[in-house]
Amino acid sequence: QVQVVESGGGLVQAGGSLRLSCTVPGRTFAIGTVYWHRQAPGNQRELVATSTSDGVSNVEDSVKGRFTVSRDNAKRTVWLQMDSLKPEDTAVYICNVWRQDPPMKEYWGQGTQVTVSS
Repeated sequence: QVQVVESGGGLVQAGGSLRLSCTVPGRTFAIGTVYWHRQAPGNQRELVATSTSDGVSNVEDSVKGRFTVSRDNAKRTVWLQMDSLKPEDTAVYICNVWRQDPPMKEYWGQGTQVTVSS
């Protein structure tokens, strides 16, 4: 069974930083595109950042200039660096991993809670 393990969430004051990790243990498949989503209570799931296996990364406008995404394919890990956090960033952050090669399957983590206090 494929696991997607997120970590790094927690409670931080506004203006602070957190670094989230998304890791896929094992070597059963090459990791392709990885998406970071977030979902706050009562809100729809929102895409936050994208990282492709060839190094292309993107963050959505809502977090641009504050969040960055990076990865290490050898470590099978993608990071989401979150700086200048705001209370509206409070949400469960969820990692979505796609296989690089067929069969094209996706896997989801359980999510990690990020809470930003004002």
